[in-house]
Amino acid sequence: MNHRSATSPRGIEDLNLYCGLAQIPARVLFERRGLDSRRFGNLMMTARSVQLPWEDPVTNAVNAARPVVEVLGQDARDRIELLVVSTESGVDHSKSVASYVHRQLELSPHCRTLEVKQACYGATGMLQLAAAQLTGPDRKALVIATDVNPMDEHARYAEPTTGHGAAAILVGDPVLLALDEGAYGLYSFETMDTARPRPDLDLYHADRSLLAYLECLSGSYRHYASRVDSADFGRSFDHLVLHSPFGGMVKAAHRKLMRELCRAGPAAIAEDFARRVAGSLTYVTRVGNMFSGSLYLALAGLIDSTPAAAEDGARVGFFAYGSGCASEFFSGVLRPAAAEILAGHRISARLDARRVLSFEQYEELVPVNRACLVPTPRRELDLSGVAEFAAAAEGPQLALKSIEDYHRKYEWW
Repeated sequence: MNHRSATSPRGIEDLNLYCGLAQIPARVLFERRGLDSRRFGNLMMTARSVQLPWEDPVTNAVNAARPVVEVLGQDARDRIELLVVSTESGVDHSKSVASYVHRQLELSPHCRTLEVKQACYGATGMLQLAAAQLTGPDRKALVIATDVNPMDEHARYAEPTTGHGAAAILVGDPVLLALDEGAYGLYSFETMDTARPRPDLDLYHADRSLLAYLECLSGSYRHYASRVDSADFGRSFDHLVLHSPFGGMVKAAHRKLMRELCRAGPAAIAEDFARRVAGSLTYVTRVGNMFSGSLYLALAGLIDSTPAAAEDGARVGFFAYGSGCASEFFSGVLRPAAAEILAGHRISARLDARRVLSFEQYEELVPVNRACLVPTPRRELDLSGVAEFAAAAEGPQLALKSIEDYHRKYEWW
């Protein structure tokens, strides 16, 4: 297969993000937790999104996808025949989060509806499978990556880096990104780098996670290069978008491959990072780790910060990683309409509008938010603050209203 072979007739048609209505400066959280200030610069974080009590994986998914679905006419909406929600934050061991999302988005009843879990890799796996499955004209799929963050001070250095939110990806005509057909490399093995054995318990082994991430990057790219003739890490991709739990990990990953594959020295690595990678961290540094949506948060940041990349039809190399672990390196070409599509969603303006919380306000929210995923027969949410926070949002917002006999009830604001 030649690297410049024809792109796929399927790819990303639209992309939108929901990154919550509240934020806290990363330095405030870092300092108030008493973490080693010498390590702060390694995170490359300025702020992180903070979950509010009425936000959960369903509200995040719906609030991300609503603008994508609403611009479609009824006929086009009815052609969404696959809805997949990728999440580590499921609310039931049997009932799919996607069922709630399907109802709130008012999608066709003739729609295949699934929830998938493969840590931070799930959305990418489903993007590829959906693109391959959509063989007929005008058929569409909606892939949504959604998660919340139950971490507290026990997570140590992971806490300041972990955001929450959702990325909604409409798969169909590749007017935003055309996937390079058949151009992908895979690398997976079992490891215990992170896990969530209970809804309110996150296990995180920082060193093991970093090593697994770096091993998977090398392994998946080498598999990609074995399948794609003339693939060259230093020259084949105009930009690179890597799974972004925090900017420092992306920088380390880029440095590793530049040393391994390009024999590059420090100055060349720094120049290449600034030219091909830094734009993808535009939103990552302001939101934090969105888990399965992190790769698409990074893609949105690249497009919004470098609109010329879309106009020029830039080829992007992507690396997706999910703990546990699974990974993929793949590529695609940005289309000229990408910058206009993303600009219409006003992602940067909505990030600016998030309410800045004090550390004391944040601490009050942590135990409430940790209970979000714990099964309970009954729960009533105080929605008195929704209107105040939602006033900064653009368009209607879905909020969790109550839980009755374990059934979640939602309300639009």
